[in-house]
This record gives sequence, C-alpha cells and structure tokens, in this order.
Amino acid sequence: MRAVIQVASTAHVEVEESIVGELPSPGLVVLLGVTHEDDEATARKVAEKIWRLRILQDEASAESTNAPLLVISQFTLYASVRKGRRPSWSAAAPGAVSEPLYEYFVGCLRKLGAHVETGRFGEMMNVSLVNSGPMTIIVDSADLA
Repeated sequence: MRAVIQVASTAHVEVEESIVGELPSPGLVVLLGVTHEDDEATARKVAEKIWRLRILQDEASAESTNAPLLVISQFTLYASVRKGRRPSWSAAAPGAVSEPLYEYFVGCLRKLGAHVETGRFGEMMNVSLVNSGPMTIIVDSADLA
C-alpha cells in the first residue's frame, strides 16, 4: 500500500462538477494506492501510521489535533515508468481487490477517531488543495516495520 500525504489548509474533491468530499478544516489529503500483496493488516498498519504521524504544525499529529482527512483512491501511485514512455499499471491491484481495501482503510481511520471524507472510488475526480508548508510525505507499507 502506498500513500502520498499532503498537509492542506483546504481541500476538496469533485466528481462531475459536484463536491463529493472536502476538509471541513485544515488537515491531511491522502492519496492511496493498493497493490496485489496488500491485505487488511496492511491497510490497518498504514492507517495507524498516517493518523499518528507528527507532520502537522509544532510536530503534532492528526490524532492529537483531531485534524480531518480527505482520502482519495489513486491507483496511479503504482505506475511503473521503467520501460518506454507509457506507464504500466500492472503493480496496481484491480478494483475488485483495491476497492474493499480502500474502504477498509477508511473504516480503520474512522475507528481510530478520525473525521474522514472521501472521493468516489473508480471515478474521474478533480482534486483541489492548498498544500501547507509545503509538506508532502510518502508512506509505503513496504517500508513499515
């Protein structure tokens, strides 16, 4: 599982020109990609890591400040550009695998106490945000102990 996390002062996601999710106050935007080896244990571990990362102002976490999260599915995080000019998406899990894990990940954050807004899985989305800092962190489950 791979996540790109951005600290944002404001953010929203639109589908067909309608806002479907937004940060009600400053928080984190999480772009989440799922690969073939991921499972619920992986999703839970990544959710806990993100919720407790001390990346907000004064080294605070979303957990300690009750900062909201906007979580958006992003299969393109597993793009491979190793050969040629066209990315390969073969490392990204198919929707039948990744959608339940994406939903499970969101559920894990909510069980931890997070206010979570989402995009719409598998839809063409427009994401707007103001990155504060700027602060952008990549969390890859392969790097977690």
